[in-house]
Amino acid sequence: MINDTLQNRKTVIAIIMTAVIIVYILRLFSIQIIESRYKEGAESNAFLKKTRFPPRGLIYDRNNTLLAYNKPAYDIALIMREIRGLDTLAFCKAMNIDKSYFITRIEEIKDRRKNLGYSSYTPQLFMSQLSSGDIATIQQSMYKFPGFYIQNRTLREYAYPMAAHVFGSIGEVSPAKIEADPYYKQGDYAGRDGVEKTYEKQLRGEKGVEILLRDAKGRIKGKYEEGRKDIAPKAGQNLMLSLDAQLQILGERLLKGKMGSVVAIEPSTGEILAMVSSPAYNPSILVGRQRSKNYAELLKDPLKPLYNRATQAQYSPGSAFKPLQALVLQQMSGINESTMFGCSGPGSSPIKCTHHHGSPVSLLSAIEQSCNPYFWNAFRVTLEKDGYGEKNFLFRTNYDDWADRMKSFGLGEKYTDGDIYEQSRGYIPTQKLYNRVYRSETGWRAVTIRSLSIGQGEVLVTPLQLANSMAAIGNNGFYITPHINRSDSMRKKIHYTKVNKNYFPVVKEGMWRVFEFGTGRRYKIPGVSMCGKTGTVQNSGGKDHSIFVGFAPRDNPKIAIAVVVENAGFGATWAAPIASLMMEQYLFRKVKRTELLERMSSSVTNINVQER
Repeated sequence: MINDTLQNRKTVIAIIMTAVIIVYILRLFSIQIIESRYKEGAESNAFLKKTRFPPRGLIYDRNNTLLAYNKPAYDIALIMREIRGLDTLAFCKAMNIDKSYFITRIEEIKDRRKNLGYSSYTPQLFMSQLSSGDIATIQQSMYKFPGFYIQNRTLREYAYPMAAHVFGSIGEVSPAKIEADPYYKQGDYAGRDGVEKTYEKQLRGEKGVEILLRDAKGRIKGKYEEGRKDIAPKAGQNLMLSLDAQLQILGERLLKGKMGSVVAIEPSTGEILAMVSSPAYNPSILVGRQRSKNYAELLKDPLKPLYNRATQAQYSPGSAFKPLQALVLQQMSGINESTMFGCSGPGSSPIKCTHHHGSPVSLLSAIEQSCNPYFWNAFRVTLEKDGYGEKNFLFRTNYDDWADRMKSFGLGEKYTDGDIYEQSRGYIPTQKLYNRVYRSETGWRAVTIRSLSIGQGEVLVTPLQLANSMAAIGNNGFYITPHINRSDSMRKKIHYTKVNKNYFPVVKEGMWRVFEFGTGRRYKIPGVSMCGKTGTVQNSGGKDHSIFVGFAPRDNPKIAIAVVVENAGFGATWAAPIASLMMEQYLFRKVKRTELLERMSSSVTNINVQER
């Protein structure tokens, strides 16, 4: 009995001893392998590891013109455990900061919720993006403040004060970004929007490390192993955009004093040649230490200069929708090239015409003269070709067919296989919408939704989508996803419309007539066969929007374009001449119609934009 008791005690003691040993082993493993702070502490006694930031990749336009490059900048970093006997007031004076900023910044650095990578043994960012002038003054006093160091980095610089919405900006990474990508540490910078965000991994490069040797008192004695263990930073990859810098500059000049946008695309490649949004801002103001202040001011601006109207604004397309209607309604066998409808001008009903012209009207004349009654009747007979009422399901099937074919031109959806950062989807209304609005599947028919026939009502498009639809017409039925990176791989993203190519010639002929005999004739470029369509779009919030869409030349077009000038009135008065000048610049590398250029660039449609 006594032996059994002793044996049990031995077993219990052995188990306890084994458990203690396992706990010690696990703790040692955790300290030496998993937890880095002890290793960092030991290494920091002998070494100072300084991050060497890579220069971001350069950005060029399609003609190899440098658009965005880098200039030297500097950070002030600190190692918390090395700060000894700091004269806070003297330090703040040297850094040109106040004491409250110093206290707040130190608290932020130590806050592990905000600064996930905090360690008192490793360098932490205190101040960033100082200029050469700033650092020249500070450097003279740095020896007085042990624990603080200067490290190099670069800042963006822009060759031209343009294309801010295309470039985007660079800002300090958030804790969520740091947690999602181990590349980033507190105080790092990354692209926030535009191509700087889309191509961040390509542009950012790879960080390097410089290892400096310390003596027993922590003083820097030089490079460790003469720099052989240093890791050189790897510069980011350069990026060639599809933009034409001179075309972009012209577009921004033409929209000065106006609210609106211009999007130009090369139809054969899907490359965006210009993407202008007005009002805009100089991209340089969102660089450096003034970024936060300037961004806040832009954010409060009632004109919304941060809003990219080219890709985010949504408009009723108005008459710019009619070429697409002509194609889709032909494909659905509702009309053909010979179909005629009567027009009574402003006396027409239920949709009146805004023009006086002959009657009956052919498809060609309807496009040239922008005849509203023609497109209303064409829309009606197509959707109701199989009847309605007791045959309403056939009408609704036809409507779905119409909507589906419209979407095949790149409307109603974002271009998810492209590289445009910020987009709105636009809207091609669904059958579900009308069933819900009219509370019945049989409570609506063509006359109920007649506004769609002339590009009004619930249909919405972005300027990017409008320009792309013109590229599809210019290509006789296909488009390549619009993109801003001039990469051959993007050209493989081909989308075919659900309209047979046999229906395109008559529509292109009608659009050609717009420039030869119709509303665009005053802005035809001499010697160039041009296709276009003007639009004057009703706007519930004020004066009509001026819209123009088109492409040139008629055969094998080199440029497709959409122009929107908000609250400006007739499409032929504002949008058409702007589009024509843009086409001339791209096709001939210069504008000869200097009088028209001067008139359009100096004209103002929004006095508040001009005051900017």
